[in-house]
Amino acid sequence: MISETVRVRFAPSPTGHLHIGGLRTALYNYLFAKHHNGKFIIRIEDTDRNRYVEGAVENLISVLNWIGLKYDEGPDVKGEFGPYMQSQRLDIYKKYANDLLENGKAYYCFCTPERLQELREEQQRQKLPQAKYDKHCLNHTKDEIKGKFESGIPHVIRLNVPSNQKVVFDDVIRESVEFDTSNIDDQVLIKSDGFPTYHLANVVDDHLMKITHVIRGEEWLSSTPKHILLYDFLKWEKPVFAHLPLLLNPDRSKLSKRQGDVAVEDYQSKGYLKEALINFIALLGWNAGDDKEFYYLDELVEKFSLERVNKAGAVFDLQKLNWLNAEHLRKKTNSEILQMLKAEIQNSDYETLIFSDDYLLTVIETMKERVSFVKEFITNAPYFFEAPDSYEEEIVKKRWNQESAELLKALSEIYSKLDNPTKEDYEHGLKSLTELKQIGIGKIIHPLRLAVSGMGNGPGVYDILHIIGKDETIKRINKAIETLK
Repeated sequence: MISETVRVRFAPSPTGHLHIGGLRTALYNYLFAKHHNGKFIIRIEDTDRNRYVEGAVENLISVLNWIGLKYDEGPDVKGEFGPYMQSQRLDIYKKYANDLLENGKAYYCFCTPERLQELREEQQRQKLPQAKYDKHCLNHTKDEIKGKFESGIPHVIRLNVPSNQKVVFDDVIRESVEFDTSNIDDQVLIKSDGFPTYHLANVVDDHLMKITHVIRGEEWLSSTPKHILLYDFLKWEKPVFAHLPLLLNPDRSKLSKRQGDVAVEDYQSKGYLKEALINFIALLGWNAGDDKEFYYLDELVEKFSLERVNKAGAVFDLQKLNWLNAEHLRKKTNSEILQMLKAEIQNSDYETLIFSDDYLLTVIETMKERVSFVKEFITNAPYFFEAPDSYEEEIVKKRWNQESAELLKALSEIYSKLDNPTKEDYEHGLKSLTELKQIGIGKIIHPLRLAVSGMGNGPGVYDILHIIGKDETIKRINKAIETLK
């Protein structure tokens, strides 16, 4: 039972587009907070100025707003623990860095990049398990440090990691985790430009913002012992840690740009529904302990727990995402889909054409079970928006001959006599012709589909005829007869 007010944060760096893995981290933080009636905070970790991308913060906020992860505090949402941009908190980090210096838990380092490179190369030659700083600057006297300052020699502040100790912490997902300090580097805390590194800034901010649970990706697990040391050195209570499993490609390699789309905006631009994306991302490493796979956001809030998050990496299955997108689309009302379809038409080749809402609703009703994306109402059935100007070659070879043209000419004459025909009227008219000619229905219905749609597959032919109307049906039949001579 969690008694204190839960406060969690999603703390991305503005270095580009929001990664799918970042979205999962944000989602799990959001679900955990809302499940416990807690607070979900956005904090921008923009202290790496070399990797800062202009507009990335605005893009991040736009994506979170689109997908529905409403945060309680953040750069554009006032809270009592701001500012929520780390670049605006530099004096705070310097204060705590000085505290660490005074207590011998950190020290100034004046080593040049050339010396550090030589040190790395030497350690590689010795085949040491990992490159570590050798504490060369740890024992500088106060006078030596003062002299280097007066000479303007660039410096950083490093964490003074104690030797030969065990750092042990509990992780909700990974249980007890242990590191040996002999394998932990004297991490830079303040860079030569005066900006903090992630390690100092995130610990200070998590403490001052009263973060109770740190839920982040597995890639940060190896950094956690440095953070534990900082909490101990500053005599602060540690939050609860939970490190999420990696996201994997189907071949079990780490999800990366080389093997497909990884930015949330890629999926947004391709027409995936936000509900489907949230549903899919939630299941990448978590399940409720049953076979259910279809969820809305409020259901995920109700069911979510960190204890049900797996340790093993989660495979990103695009087919499952596509299936979920289709399922969420079909659960929407026709009126909801209508608004999305109208927006899609405005971005299509048919933007200058005018279609009534009633017309589009009939298209939606007919095609709803046949599409996975809103755009497929157009791409899978362009014949509802314009007459075909070409015909599938394989279907022409298989379904069209001189007899087809003669039969369709007779059919168009029957249809021309119909008054405001229903779907059943079109069916009865065609069947009356098959009885008159004593032929199978396939001899007419397949060429008819080809004539009005240009395709060999789709919804029921009589549905198509009823939607496009009598005059358009006859016009398309005549065009096909003329074109497919």
